Amino acid sequence: MKKIVTLLAAGILVMAAASAQEKKAEWITLKVPQLKCWECKDRLEKYLAREKGPNDDAGILRWQIVMSAGTIRIQYAPSRITPDYIKTAINNAGFDADETKATEDSYKTLPPVCKRAEEGGGPQKGKPCSVPPVQ
Repeated sequence: MKKIVTLLAAGILVMAAASAQEKKAEWITLKVPQLKCWECKDRLEKYLAREKGPNDDAGILRWQIVMSAGTIRIQYAPSRITPDYIKTAINNAGFDADETKATEDSYKTLPPVCKRAEEGGGPQKGKPCSVPPVQ
């Protein structure tokens, strides 16, 4: 009987230590200057949804995009993913993130409206892209 109680106590201590090591979810805000348009927003969200995984097991938990500011806030599990990995994921989707540039191949696949402003991307005169699409 003593062995069973000792094993149970040891098991509880191990589980408590393991759960104490799981870090609390954190938020990171990234500047993504191309996020000024619904088409760009949808494109990045679809990519992040694949990156997130079906059970949030990849470490990205959720995000909030502010198109008027060209920013994205991402909640992530620091025990499973790093801010550098998140930036790389955004770069792989074709978008710049803070100081990191999009990968060349992914950037080429973006529609013209999602390109960098210095390359003619972004809202075009007479065609506001900050207006949500009609469904």
